[in-house]
Amino acid sequence: MRLYIIRHGETPWNVELRLQGQTDIELNENGRKLAARTAIGMRGIPFDLAFTSPLCRAVETAQIILDGRQVPLFREERIKEICFGNMEGVRFRRDADEDSSPEFYCFFHAPDRYVPARGGETFGELCRRTGDFLDELKTKTEWYGKNILVSTHGAAMRALLANVMHTPVESFWGKGVPKNCAVSIVELNSGQEWTLKELDKLYYENI
Repeated sequence: MRLYIIRHGETPWNVELRLQGQTDIELNENGRKLAARTAIGMRGIPFDLAFTSPLCRAVETAQIILDGRQVPLFREERIKEICFGNMEGVRFRRDADEDSSPEFYCFFHAPDRYVPARGGETFGELCRRTGDFLDELKTKTEWYGKNILVSTHGAAMRALLANVMHTPVESFWGKGVPKNCAVSIVELNSGQEWTLKELDKLYYENI
């Protein structure tokens, strides 16, 4: 079983540096173009089925990738983006110092110290639900040997990979937030363990 985990295309809130979380924001035109170019780059991959976060930016990304193919697409709540609670929609700066913006500084730079706003979700909660999704896939023996598209979000994608690589929370972001339409590939080996095959590949480069 091979998973092609993709972050959704660009949205208006990505451009405006707003916390999207589980707010349902559509792709912008550039996001649709990135997804369409990614679809060209992935056209040689014979997908057997696909999962998507139910948020429309992930759904549309998956639909663009799979356009013209007869591939079943399942909406999966466990791969939704992390919830920011009452901070969703707030503008942020990833490079803000800890004193001026402690919650956002910790979110990107010290995730082990991140405390979510009211109604928000911790990194631990995000990793548990995405890990549960991966564990369930292992039980689907009928999907062994299949190629599966997984359309999700930046933090949710990193959480899936943290489960694969057993990454501690303090190293959650690795090389940073994945670019829009970046694809990471993981595979279930014969020992029933997920292994990372490729990280943050941009199929739309040179297209």
